[in-house]
Parts: sequence; structure tokens; C-alpha cells
Amino acid sequence: MKFAFAGIDFLGGVFDGLVEAGWTPVQLFTRPCDGIYDFNEVVVAQARRHRIPIQLSRLLPGDIERLAKEHGRDIALVVAGYPWLVKGWHGRVRYALNFHPSPLPTGRGPYPLFKAILDRYESWGVTAHVLAEQGFDTGDILAQDLFALSGTETHETLLAKCQMAGRRLAVGPIGTGLAERWRRPEPQGDGSYWPRVNDADRTLDFRQDIAEVLRRIRAFGSIETIARLGEGRIFVAAAEGWQEAHRHAPGAVVHRHRRHLVVAARDGYLQITRWSPVPLAEAGQIGR
Repeated sequence: MKFAFAGIDFLGGVFDGLVEAGWTPVQLFTRPCDGIYDFNEVVVAQARRHRIPIQLSRLLPGDIERLAKEHGRDIALVVAGYPWLVKGWHGRVRYALNFHPSPLPTGRGPYPLFKAILDRYESWGVTAHVLAEQGFDTGDILAQDLFALSGTETHETLLAKCQMAGRRLAVGPIGTGLAERWRRPEPQGDGSYWPRVNDADRTLDFRQDIAEVLRRIRAFGSIETIARLGEGRIFVAAAEGWQEAHRHAPGAVVHRHRRHLVVAARDGYLQITRWSPVPLAEAGQIGR
């Protein structure tokens, strides 16, 4: 099976998995990445290794038409971690599917991993589904790979689990059985859409129990949370905490040692061990 891949390193293992299953890549559609939250070095290196064209601009119907003319209609367009809605594939290519990092129909949207931890999900998964042209992540389900979450899940462990699950889907049920699954997909029905997170979503609330503060820190991991301390804000890269009765106001800095800060929460303390100032002009949304 020939395939074109649209995505970044986030789920780049899908590319490798399909190659392992015997598929042949013909083009990479990716996008410029900031090198902080988003990366595409690995998929670009994969494309160069296979000597296939790379396109950084948005994938449009004309590009799909060109693919069909160059490689024939019996080709798959595989999307994984691509921010733009892909349209115009019907009648041009035989297959078009998306790999999404949630157990659809739960968690539609650009990047559901944060909320999966914040909302204490006990299981999660990755879904391969038919690429819908009328809405993100709404197409019929082709296959799912589900796995358990722990009570101490972090953004990084969940990301790794999703990446490994995506590759398993690519090597297994999609890579070896797409034609059969395409004939009998499962409609999603009603679901939930989770919008892109913003600075408010990742700001710590010291009026909460310390367990909830730590959960938010784990949920964002290397993306970092934000703490308001006095009139300023800091990015929190690493922190620990403990329960302890006290009379300090939530959010008060009660102890300093070198660059370590101890901040009062409702029922305990948070020790911030790695942090950096938030630039005055910094704001915005996080996620792919």
C-alpha cells in the first residue's frame, strides 16, 4: 500500500509502523514547528531517508488530486498530529484516515492528553478513524488501542503510551487489515469535544488541596504550569508537595532556599524546585 503522511513527530511512530507493515511512503505533509512544544525533525528525517517530497504548506484538495495522478487512486492518506482539516479526498484516493490520541468519541479536539489526567481517567487510548471532512475527529472508527492510566500519570508517560499505541495500530490492525476494516467501520455517535487549553487552564490554584495542585503539574509536565506569586508569574517546570496543617494564606511564599520556593496550598505546601519567570508579553494557547 502506498501512503502519504500528514503530521509531525507527535505521532510520527505511525509512519514507521506503516513502513514496518510493508507500506510504501510517497510524500510527507508537515508544518513549521516551534521546537519548544512541537517538532518535526524525526518525520522530516524519515522522509529524506525514503527520498520522498516534503511539503510544509497546508494540504489542499489540489495536492490530493496530484497524488492520485502520480501514484494512482489506490493510495492511503494518513493523518496523525496535523492541525488543519483535510478535505477533498473523496473520489480521489481510496483511503483517508486519522490517528487521534483519545478513545473516541471521548476527547475530540487538538490535544486531549492534559484533560485526560486532570479529569482522572482510569483508561485511555488511540483511535484510527475515517477522515471526516465536516469536523475534526468525527469519522467512523476503524480500530482502537486502549490502555490503563495510573493514579500518578504524567503528561510524559501518557504521551509515550499514546505514541506506542499509535505505532501498534499502524503495525497491526491498520497496517495489515485496513481494507477489511474500511468495509465495516463503527460510527462514533455522540461524543465530546475538548478545546485547546490556554494559560488559565494551566495556572495553579493554591486554594485547592495539594493533591490537585500536583495533579495539574503532572498533567502539563514539560509544557509547564503557571504559578501566580504576588504580582508576578512563573513557569513551574518541577515541583513536589506534601500535606501539612498550617495558617498561611494559599499562594503565600513561606520559605526560600537558593532557587527553591515553598508555597502554601489549602492543606499543605508545594516546593517548586525548577522554574523560570513568565515574560510580561507571554500569553496564548498550548497544544497541537
